[in-house]
Amino acid sequence: MENRLAHSSAQSESLLSTHKVLRNTYLLLGMTLVFSSVIAFVAMSMNAPALPWWGVLAGFYGLLFLTNATANSGAGILSVFALTGFLGYTLGPILNRYLGAGLGDAVALALGATALVFFACSAYVLTTKKDMSFLSGMMMALFVVLLVGVIANIFLHIPALSLALSGLFVIFSSGAILLTTSNIIHNGETNYIRATVDLYVSLYNLFVSFLQIFGVLSSDD
Repeated sequence: MENRLAHSSAQSESLLSTHKVLRNTYLLLGMTLVFSSVIAFVAMSMNAPALPWWGVLAGFYGLLFLTNATANSGAGILSVFALTGFLGYTLGPILNRYLGAGLGDAVALALGATALVFFACSAYVLTTKKDMSFLSGMMMALFVVLLVGVIANIFLHIPALSLALSGLFVIFSSGAILLTTSNIIHNGETNYIRATVDLYVSLYNLFVSFLQIFGVLSSDD
């Protein structure tokens, strides 16, 4: 009897902990999305120049390292906003370029597709409670493919390769959303700051990838 009570109590504590991480993750994710949107709007209004690719990579990975290093402290919240604000800034010049080219429809479609994929993937895992850890091996392999493809495209500048990479980023980001959400509900991820960053980066990559895909399709029209 005592063992049953202890087991039941442990399950209840684990469930409460999972719900807390999930709630805090979505709350912080919503706040960072609003913050980065404001930064993107400011960058657009100021016609901020686009950063060189090496500047984007240095800023992203530097702030990502800082966020992971401070994830277990109060400074982690500031690091998250610094990272998402930086990425929001990088969106400003990109959006100005698309809007200036008359591709506002592509921007709207990219936003809608990003929201649809995020809610569909999240709802699937939260509803089925399925453990998606089997995706981790595939995600690692796909990450290596993307890394090689991105480096190659920096020097080759092949439009077809850019489009193919965007499609692969959509697949990779969708898998990341499934895996991160699954890790939260199965106690594989107990830090809501790291979980927020994973989901935000997935959303950012989804939006930019869809933007490029719809931009190409719209320009072909």
